[in-house]
Amino acid sequence: MATIQRFEDLMMFKKARELTKLVYKAFTACRDNGFRDQIQRASVSIVSNIAEGFESGTKYEFLNYLYIAKASAGEVRAQLYVASDIGYLNIETFKHLNSLAEECSRLIASFAKRVKIGGMSGSQLKREAPRDIVGEMIMKAGYVRLPNGQVVEKKD
Repeated sequence: MATIQRFEDLMMFKKARELTKLVYKAFTACRDNGFRDQIQRASVSIVSNIAEGFESGTKYEFLNYLYIAKASAGEVRAQLYVASDIGYLNIETFKHLNSLAEECSRLIASFAKRVKIGGMSGSQLKREAPRDIVGEMIMKAGYVRLPNGQVVEKKD
């Protein structure tokens, strides 16, 4: 299995992005500014937390961001029910957006499970050997360091 290099390649990010776009479209004409703002911010929170978690420093931070993203997907679903109940959405739009929000939740949960049980992988977790800057300077100057630590002129 190939290592994912960019959060943009994650299916959960693509679906969350689609959900956000459709939420914005569905509520563009909504005059209830508080409601519109809340559901739009919750949908943006999904994509933002996936991206931020992917770019974070550790597996545990990533998992935390994924759980926040999943919670935001739940918040969007709850608000969709409210929007449907009070007549802000027709039933077809509600079903489509709710289905997409549920899919986001499932994808995030599945990915979080894999991250949780997976090994410590990813570029942010790989240990790099510390650079020997002094040793590099010695070599550039035409010298070598012997195993005993002594520095001598390099012989060609």
